[in-house]
Parts: sequence; C-alpha cells; structure tokens
Amino acid sequence: MRITPHVAQHERGRRSRVDERTTRYPGYWVSQKKRKRIEEVFGWMKMVGLLRKLRHRGQERVGWMFTFAAAAYNLVRMRNLMLKCA
Repeated sequence: MRITPHVAQHERGRRSRVDERTTRYPGYWVSQKKRKRIEEVFGWMKMVGLLRKLRHRGQERVGWMFTFAAAAYNLVRMRNLMLKCA
C-alpha cells in the first residue's frame, strides 16, 4: 500500500528509530500537529470527562459515556471559540 507510519520522533537526548527518510516530507509534520490535537481531546476526556476510571461495564454503557464526554468536550470547545470571536 506504500503507506509510511506517522510515529513520533525522539528529539531529546537519545537516538530515534524514525530517521530523515520519514521526517523529510512535509506531510509528516502536518500529521504530527494533527496527532497532537487528537491527543489533547483524549487527555481532556480522561482528566475532566471521567474516562480515566470508568464506573460502568459493557460496550453499550462505556460507549454512552464516551459519547457523552465527546459531546461535553464539543460544548466547551464551542464556548471557547465563541469567546475568541467576540
């Protein structure tokens, strides 16, 4: 399929398995920025959205909790975007 995996490169103090063959393309850096945005959402869901330690068991209830946390995140994000525009 000729797809290059976009994994993070170690940049501080040690050698990285991801070398210049992967990082030389602009798409790699775009992917890293998008990846950071996605990780922020999951981090928020764990810290604020009560997904670090679930109180429910079963795919249906856990799915409901995830949907609820994602909706709450979207509401917070919309509020912040409206404050920036005002």
